Amino acid sequence: MTVLTLRKNAQLTLPKRVREALNLHEGDLIEMKVKDKKVILTPQMTIDSEQAWFWVKEWQKKEARAEADIKAGRVKKFSSAKELMKELEK
Repeated sequence: MTVLTLRKNAQLTLPKRVREALNLHEGDLIEMKVKDKKVILTPQMTIDSEQAWFWVKEWQKKEARAEADIKAGRVKKFSSAKELMKELEK
């Protein structure tokens, strides 16, 4: 258990071992919630709006299926783009 001291301007310093365990660095975002009189801190990250599509639930499902196919060996290698296009046209 770690006890923190509330400092001037209501600031807290997270101990080094906590920061390292959560891979937190200066400037990182942390969500704070109060639940049942307890404070819950959760690291957050921002996503560039141009990459937001990748994190949509539907896309993540497709990524998971693709990853499973790769691990199971359900892939095919092509020696050229022309060969790939022939396969896609079947």
